Amino acid sequence: MRNNLSELKITEYKISARVKEKICFAFVSDLHHCENQPVLRSIQKISPDAILVGGDFMHNMSFYTRGFEFLKMCSKNYPVFCSLGNHEGRYEGDIHKAIAETGAILLDNTYTCFKSLLIGGLTSGFLTDGIPEVSWLDGFSSQTEYKILLSHHPEYYKKYIRLLSVDLVLSGHAHGGQWRFFGRGVYAPGQGIFPKYSGGVYENRLIVGRGIGNAHRIPRINNAPEVIKLVLNPKGDK
Repeated sequence: MRNNLSELKITEYKISARVKEKICFAFVSDLHHCENQPVLRSIQKISPDAILVGGDFMHNMSFYTRGFEFLKMCSKNYPVFCSLGNHEGRYEGDIHKAIAETGAILLDNTYTCFKSLLIGGLTSGFLTDGIPEVSWLDGFSSQTEYKILLSHHPEYYKKYIRLLSVDLVLSGHAHGGQWRFFGRGVYAPGQGIFPKYSGGVYENRLIVGRGIGNAHRIPRINNAPEVIKLVLNPKGDK
């Protein structure tokens, strides 16, 4: 189930945004049960202003300790904002309390302010009745600040988010399509064969990370685990 994190790569995206100052984020998703230290070293190289965790930082009730440890270690040095993916629904304890004890800020269908922007977290529908709670997104999208939304499922983008005034959406879940050929993933949960959103930037608004851990026994092919460095530059700056 674990990846060879010696192949862990940092992918950088630079975006011109309606922010007052340059802001750098590290975005990670789909840790599952991976080793934490290689990921932490990559984050240290990025030296972000904050860390964004886009869900599936744990795997299930048997493999959850490392996920909380990761949040706690990150929170010692950086502000950490996280949202809930489908695998967090397998945790049988009080996840709100457990995350609060790590020092990370949980965005469970809510949003918060960081510097000159807003960060929201859309919780996976797997934690409820299969349908995400999207009613709060109207209030979030109506705000005037630059808005980043953590949405673990990239397939939610077209159905629930695309028509809203959200500046940037960060997703995971697809694991890069597991196997990648000619820059395209082969399969992703929620999207099926040859998924549209498997890794990269779409419509200049949706960034899908390939994730770090591996939820399946099927190995990745041409699909290195990934930490994303996201740099927001004030409009007019290079």
